[in-house]
Amino acid sequence: MLNTIDILIIVLYLATVIVIGLVLRKKAQRSKGDYLLGGNSIPWYMLGLSNASGMFDISGTIWLVTLMFVYGIKSAWIPWLWPVFNQIFLMVYLSKWLRRSNATTGAEWIGTRFGFNKGAKLSHIVVVIFALVLCLGFLAYGFIGLGKFIEIFIPWETVSPYVPFYVAPEYVAHFYGIIFTLFTVFYSLLGGMSGIVWADVVQFAIMTISALVIGWLGFLAIGENPLLVPDGWMSPFFGWELNLDWTQIIPEVNNKIKEDGFNLFTIFFMMMVFKGVLVSVAGPAPNYDMQKILSTKSAAEASKMSGFVSVILMPIRYLMIAGFAALALIYYEKLDLMNAAGQIDFELILPTAIKQFAPVGLLGLLLAGLIAAFMSTFAGTLNAAQAYLVNDIYLKYKNPNASSNQIKWMNYGTGMLVVIVSIVLGFFAKDVNSVLQWIVSVLYGSYVSANILKWHWWRFNGEGFFWGMLSGMAAAAIMPELFPDILGLYLFPILLIISFIGSIIGTYSAPPTDEKVLKSFYKNVKPWGFWKPIHNKLMEEDSSFRLRSTFKMDMFNVFVGIIAQTALVIIPMYVVFRKTTPVIISIIVIVVCTYLLKRFWWNKLNEQLN
Repeated sequence: MLNTIDILIIVLYLATVIVIGLVLRKKAQRSKGDYLLGGNSIPWYMLGLSNASGMFDISGTIWLVTLMFVYGIKSAWIPWLWPVFNQIFLMVYLSKWLRRSNATTGAEWIGTRFGFNKGAKLSHIVVVIFALVLCLGFLAYGFIGLGKFIEIFIPWETVSPYVPFYVAPEYVAHFYGIIFTLFTVFYSLLGGMSGIVWADVVQFAIMTISALVIGWLGFLAIGENPLLVPDGWMSPFFGWELNLDWTQIIPEVNNKIKEDGFNLFTIFFMMMVFKGVLVSVAGPAPNYDMQKILSTKSAAEASKMSGFVSVILMPIRYLMIAGFAALALIYYEKLDLMNAAGQIDFELILPTAIKQFAPVGLLGLLLAGLIAAFMSTFAGTLNAAQAYLVNDIYLKYKNPNASSNQIKWMNYGTGMLVVIVSIVLGFFAKDVNSVLQWIVSVLYGSYVSANILKWHWWRFNGEGFFWGMLSGMAAAAIMPELFPDILGLYLFPILLIISFIGSIIGTYSAPPTDEKVLKSFYKNVKPWGFWKPIHNKLMEEDSSFRLRSTFKMDMFNVFVGIIAQTALVIIPMYVVFRKTTPVIISIIVIVVCTYLLKRFWWNKLNEQLN
């Protein structure tokens, strides 16, 4: 049961986000750009903090603590499933490319690449559909995850006497989720992107304080007690098989490893890298990450913002993760990991460890931070959904000449509609984790082929994009039903091939994109790839035109950036577990990578026009 101090901390946080929404309401109402993109006036480091805050979500943190407990330092690789290193590709060049378009949403970007013919309109529609499916998926299942988390700390028996209506036990999590969703809706609808960013900054400050305290408690526990883990647990390196044997320590963990399907770790790792690189090269999916990039002041600031996300998120988040994992390992016997079915559920490590080890005050701070993490992700996703509905449907097809007042009320109306639909969908949710895995592993797979080709091949047109996306989305809906026992990651190559075939057939079913559009896109965005015919046409028109490919330098910076990001993940793990030599080696790696990135990336950000 929560202490009065903990409750007051949570209430204070909720009051703060309401004030933020009210204070920034007038600024958000000035124009469409102010509402959806903060008027492109928000500093890159604020947007970076906001983006990092949106990635510090409850379900992800629960999952990462479980991974660290089971797999040790090797767990640093598993988030490549998402892939976490897509932020490095964005940092090095993709954020810059995207921001140069000056679009408001990913769907509006379609016009800058494919023009406004039939194929472009079809592409526009399919991106809006993909974006809304993505947003509704995250919103629907996210708020239930929060509700289940809160239910552990605020039992319904203590709340029900004050609620004037009956709530069935199976819908208690939904009730809690709806309550906190309403607070999120308030500040995100009123304050727009600026409100979201300021609320995210508050949330990240809370999580930073919490992470430092939990990391310190874990550090103390490791120093005062013997640590029992299998051989190889403390090493990031692996062979063909995982070879972590928990039999003599906690035998149930072996079953968890078997269920996860990660035992043949080298094959799993190679598939993660294959999928991760392709997903990263395709660019950001049309969600809150893309909206933050489009909200930056310039192309150079878009790159800085994406790089800043890894620098601030990884050390803070993994300090908390390692701290909780250390406490759970040392005091495992004190944790109640039995679920309602009477089985051990290792995903209960985080909430039970918070209940067991967080002192008064810190408990409230942690809960406020994790509630805020949900609200941050929810608000960013809601903003993205609104942007697509208002900018890409209402203003494009219904009322192109809408007044500021009409746009304001459409923003409010579409926001409420999206929230209501997501809540209704959430009532049908049975397995939150499997749905999120479907979104990340399967639905993202349908996105890759068409979105790689749109950046890198001049002949690729709107029809190709439409049929590539449509065939990929159809396959993403069907494949999990045909192969229910196969990990979503292993379905990725099939989805990729189906989407690629759809892209190629669609491309050659119609003429190339209008030459003027292609020339404008190539001059503004400056992509590398198969653009030679367009490059030559521009040279014929202007003999002084030159556009040097940065492919080799970009790939070098991506390689260095991924090494640096991985070191930022590993350092807090080794700090908490008191391993001095690996910490020193990792710091040296960071210093070398920082020097290389400063020289070959940061110093060259402004070489090409923003």
